Amino acid sequence: MSLIRPFAGLRPAAECAEAVVAPPYDVLNSSEAREQAAGKPWSFLHVSKAEIDLPEDTDPFDASVYAKSAENFNRMLAENVLIQDEAPCYYAYRLKMGDHVQTGIAAAASVDAYDAGRIKKHEFTRPVKEDDRVRQVDALSAQTGPVFLVYRANAVVDGILADVANRTPDMDVTADSGVQHTLWVIRDADKIAAISAAFEAMDALYVADGHHRSAAASRVAAARKAANAGHTGDETYNYFLSVIFPHDQMYILDYNRVIRDLNGLDANRLVARIGESFDIEMADEPVHPQRANSFGMYLDGSWYALTIRDELIPQDDPVARLDVSLLANNLIEPLLGISDPRRDPRIDFVGGIRGLSELEKRVDSGEMAVAFSMFATSMDDLMAVADSGEVMPPKSTWFEPKLADGVVSHLLD
Repeated sequence: MSLIRPFAGLRPAAECAEAVVAPPYDVLNSSEAREQAAGKPWSFLHVSKAEIDLPEDTDPFDASVYAKSAENFNRMLAENVLIQDEAPCYYAYRLKMGDHVQTGIAAAASVDAYDAGRIKKHEFTRPVKEDDRVRQVDALSAQTGPVFLVYRANAVVDGILADVANRTPDMDVTADSGVQHTLWVIRDADKIAAISAAFEAMDALYVADGHHRSAAASRVAAARKAANAGHTGDETYNYFLSVIFPHDQMYILDYNRVIRDLNGLDANRLVARIGESFDIEMADEPVHPQRANSFGMYLDGSWYALTIRDELIPQDDPVARLDVSLLANNLIEPLLGISDPRRDPRIDFVGGIRGLSELEKRVDSGEMAVAFSMFATSMDDLMAVADSGEVMPPKSTWFEPKLADGVVSHLLD
């Protein structure tokens, strides 16, 4: 079974694209989605966040939500708001946020390759979120939220995508966020064959974002295979919707930490204890770390620059040497008493897209006692962890810009 293959995508009709394309389902809460979709009957949020069309107290995981999602999806099909390409294609997908541009390929990725570890993951998943994606896919019999994958930059693939992107696009939409989403359909048989061959020669792909979607795709495929006496392996349920970018075009932001209390310490005692493992200096302005192994701390209205001592960095362990691990293992756990950041309500995480002012706001309000700013995890670090078969600590990476929902979907058998 091939690592990726083309598919007959379901896309917005040209005149409907701007009305359809929406933020991904997992970056908005229900009230934010309801507000964004107001007056936009074809917004894909009516599919991805269908609770917005039900009473406001509706549980987002209630069966009625999945039924409403399918109803809205089928209405978009019936009204030709969404149309399916006649033959399997690849799709060049470009994201532009300010000066940053990245161009990848939308493709159907192999569930078998994912199950075998050739499509590598680096995070644990939560059963409740997996269950949600399984129920959504089963209700629609379609995958509408792409998994964000990464490949090691490849001259053949990158060259084809650059050539395709010189054409007039099939879709070009600028979202409310200011991110430009541009799509080109790749129908040329020679280009399709060259792309498939180039990916087949790759050792691995890496899940950047979408661990719950890929895990759900594996579960859906297993269930449909078990229920299909005539299973051949060629069915569309054996593949999952993905957009795959070269590793050297990724833009990863910091993922910062805020802590609710000082674990019984006062500010002066905390600073003194930190000084046992870190070089620490007061700063005149907010600290946005510019290199690995350095951190910012906002405490009692003041910023500090922290640098962990070299002897505490385990160079031979791809997980333990991550900045998020160094901060957790040498400060957050031993000093602030948080050993399970996945479950401990005393810690929260703030994506770097919100800026350092958000850290100050959370602490100055009294909601949190201390904040830590991070240096962004690199793609090389992420791939090293995935290659080792390990997982990263929670909230290690924040990718921008985000893929949109509704750009292209994958229908299942």
